[in-house]
Amino acid sequence: MAAPMATAAARAALWAAGAAAAGPLRLGAGATGSRAYSGGGGREALWWARLPGSRWSGILGIPSRWSGSSSALGSLLGIPAQAPPAALGQHPPPVATDKEEQRRLLQNQPDQPRHPRVLRIAVIGAPNAGKSTLSNQLLGRKVFPVSKKVHTTRCKARGVITQQDTQLIILDTPGLTNPLKAKRHNLDEAMLTDPWDSMKHADLVLVLVDVSDRWTRNSLSKEVLKCLSQFPHIPSVLVLNKVDLLKKKFLLLEIATDLTDGIVNGKKLEVKSALKQDSSSSAKSPLHESKATGSPFGQERNQAQEGSGLDRSSDVGGAGTGEAQEPKHHGPEDLKDTKGWPHFQEIFMLAALRGEEVDTLKRYLLMQAKPGPWEFHSDVLTNQSPQEICDNIIREKILEYLPLEVPYGVTQVTDIWEEGECGELLIVQSLLVPRESHKRMLIGRGGKVISRIAQEAGQDLMNAFLCDVRLKLKVEVKS
Repeated sequence: MAAPMATAAARAALWAAGAAAAGPLRLGAGATGSRAYSGGGGREALWWARLPGSRWSGILGIPSRWSGSSSALGSLLGIPAQAPPAALGQHPPPVATDKEEQRRLLQNQPDQPRHPRVLRIAVIGAPNAGKSTLSNQLLGRKVFPVSKKVHTTRCKARGVITQQDTQLIILDTPGLTNPLKAKRHNLDEAMLTDPWDSMKHADLVLVLVDVSDRWTRNSLSKEVLKCLSQFPHIPSVLVLNKVDLLKKKFLLLEIATDLTDGIVNGKKLEVKSALKQDSSSSAKSPLHESKATGSPFGQERNQAQEGSGLDRSSDVGGAGTGEAQEPKHHGPEDLKDTKGWPHFQEIFMLAALRGEEVDTLKRYLLMQAKPGPWEFHSDVLTNQSPQEICDNIIREKILEYLPLEVPYGVTQVTDIWEEGECGELLIVQSLLVPRESHKRMLIGRGGKVISRIAQEAGQDLMNAFLCDVRLKLKVEVKS
């Protein structure tokens, strides 16, 4: 027992020293801005903004946040943005390598600050929308598996962000799917029930949409709509992910309109031409948010509209009232022809894989936290056991390097999990496959595939545990 405790203390000291030396942790965030431009060529009032993965465009772009202070809407309307806040703080703690040590951490009483604040966040969306990637970026350390294949996340898991007096609890869930698809991929029943269970415990829900998928990006899946309609009282935020992969950035405006039914935070979004062109060219249309003319924001918008040509109209909640309608429970028939959800409070646009504009979302989440006791000690990063993290990361690599349905039939068995003489973690795992042909695929010519899986998984585990990891993988056919 003394050796693991000494190693844990050394890892904690290494983490603290590294955090102090490196300074504040920053997740990448692109700059945003807006301006009106008048020039030759018949174009006027052209709005620009820095999008993740994009270059400055002379025609059109969209800031990363649509509504609220220093938001995309404010940028489009020319309202001066607030000064950027200070960099986000602490480096995340490492995950314990010993199962008992992790269990003790989870059982520890939270070290409550004087005025604790907490927010439980459910992250939902279609499979492969980038939920786990976003969760990892928010946490600042990779503890959830990520793959291009669907159903990489097989059960719900929690990530914990503790910053000053605020604790964010991220409920990472499997992609919302239906029983038919679950049977096709040999998925557990938990894959169907976990997202719904997470919603029951959430204070806020993030709905992720992959805007690079042109087949699905203009409508929310029926499973997502059903989930939102069952919990209409929980505030929801739309997150458009993978915007760096979208070449035609103006399509984000159309996508945002479709996914929100043209309403954000109770305010109607309207389409207004961005370009005054001759009749031979087609104009692309940005959105703007309508406010009551009597509201302070409406006055600011009216001033910003002078010379910009933006339209205006009344709030959805009533003429001049400034109040949004409360979301109501919707039945299956109501959702039959529905594409979007008109009760989102905000829209964020980001590139989770690159970490761009994740800071913007993280700041918003920290601001949404409400007074309440913490659920976890500040040294906890996730409620997963170290073995669960190891299994998930290895399975992630298997999903990446095996074709079609083959990786879903692999069974993992951990044979050895122990600490070496120098404090390194020794892991030996057997990968059991149903057929000899699958074994050959997993090993690869000259053992290249299995070696690459072990190398990449080992690196990810070192980053999660902050210690040296020696990982050995064996491939066998199930008896």
